[in-house]
Amino acid sequence: MITLCIDTSHTWLVLGLIQDGRMLAKVQEPCWKKQSEEIFPKLIKMMDEQKLEPENIDQIVISEGPGSYTGVRIAMTIAKVFCAMRDLPLYTLGTLQLYAGKEKCRVVTDARGKRVYTCTYENGRATGKLEAVEIADLKIDPAEKVIGDGELVGRTNVWPDIAENFLALQNEWKKAENVHLVVPEYLKPSESYLVKKA
Repeated sequence: MITLCIDTSHTWLVLGLIQDGRMLAKVQEPCWKKQSEEIFPKLIKMMDEQKLEPENIDQIVISEGPGSYTGVRIAMTIAKVFCAMRDLPLYTLGTLQLYAGKEKCRVVTDARGKRVYTCTYENGRATGKLEAVEIADLKIDPAEKVIGDGELVGRTNVWPDIAENFLALQNEWKKAENVHLVVPEYLKPSESYLVKKA
């Protein structure tokens, strides 16, 4: 069983090939606004190095957002078309959940417009509310480990091995009952963001 993992929802282009519980190959490169240009050359190279053909892929898992509107759709469109054409299973995983992996942490990613997507996690599960909030309104405990765009909240940027997190969170993958109905996770701004400040 070979699984193709794809994440294009943020600044990274992440690809992974998992076979029977182990990572065969992976790519994680900063690729802001270039994922659509780079994904096929990188994927073909990775597949060639493993002597694999598209027909060898048995299923796909992707991140579903929240993230870049265009970015999330790149991986999702490729996966939906591929899975629909070959009648393969498609699985999804929340982007912030993916970045957290098994860590006890808060994930923070840029949501543009002085906002961030954020949620707390532990052992692969959310322990707080996944939301889009204004940076100025976000209160972070000094003891919290922050993963992601830490510089936006006065911390250091910390990024995990995202492909390995796909593997670590295999039990959290959500199978799509109908690949045609898979849609990106887009968060509405919090109510505090909608209130006009005096």
